[in-house]
Amino acid sequence: MKTKKIILILMCLFLLSGCTKTLKDKDNNVVTNTETGQSITENIICKPTNKDVIKIYEKNGVKLSKLPDCENFNPLKNYEGLWTSIFVKPLAWVILKIGNLLNSYGSSIIITCLLIRLILMPVTKKTAMQSELIKKASPELEKLEKKYKGKDSQEDQTRKAQEMMMIYQKYKINPMSGCLLAFIQLPLLFAFLEAINRTPALFENDFLVFQMGTTPWVGIFTEHNYWYILLLIIIITTSFFSFRKTLKDQSGPNAKQMQYTIYFMMAMIAIASLSLPAALGIYWITSSLFTIFQNIYVERKKAK
Repeated sequence: MKTKKIILILMCLFLLSGCTKTLKDKDNNVVTNTETGQSITENIICKPTNKDVIKIYEKNGVKLSKLPDCENFNPLKNYEGLWTSIFVKPLAWVILKIGNLLNSYGSSIIITCLLIRLILMPVTKKTAMQSELIKKASPELEKLEKKYKGKDSQEDQTRKAQEMMMIYQKYKINPMSGCLLAFIQLPLLFAFLEAINRTPALFENDFLVFQMGTTPWVGIFTEHNYWYILLLIIIITTSFFSFRKTLKDQSGPNAKQMQYTIYFMMAMIAIASLSLPAALGIYWITSSLFTIFQNIYVERKKAK
């Protein structure tokens, strides 16, 4: 019942909100920046500063005069629905403010990600601790599976569910904790993606050797900037080590299925990272590194 309520709330957020719109020309073709190869976002929240980007918008009939400068952007103006007004604009504002202080929007994305993860640490740490409890309960859960193997009647399945809940209560396991983390992480990922795509100050700038609005696919195959290969490798490597604890903790009858699911997710991350802006890759790497160090902390605490 709680899960259904959470899903309903998230669906309402998306249905009542606007999302990134890609700019199209009069022939309905996607407009791209010839310099970086990135698709241009139509519904940006503040003015671009790059002259070539400004020309692209003006050529395609987008009125930039009504938009504020990114430095003066106010997230409380121009309500655009719950999703944009509560998540995307405030997040963009925080990144812009920190970026202006540091004179680096790439560093700002890293710091903003770390601040959010620190705020969420009580929840994420609790989820990590849950996996340790599941490991302790695994022998009893395996016995339960063997006990009811081949017993598919409604009565037997009801008894199995009741006994499983008793084991969960014994070890203080909350089956919903993993779902709660996913419900937190996914909106954050999409909010970062939309904030990056809709804020010119973020997608126009560079960080280290990366143009933040450029995808690795464009960076490698169009610009021939092979540093983007390194970015992909770091994304995949940090993702793997962030999932490593979950892989190690799998046991019992459903262990193989869970492992296949994690490997499938890893493959999807690798494919998706090719077409996502470098700025989001920076966020993902930071978030994965935070998870890795948090898992190390949890394991050391368990060992004491």
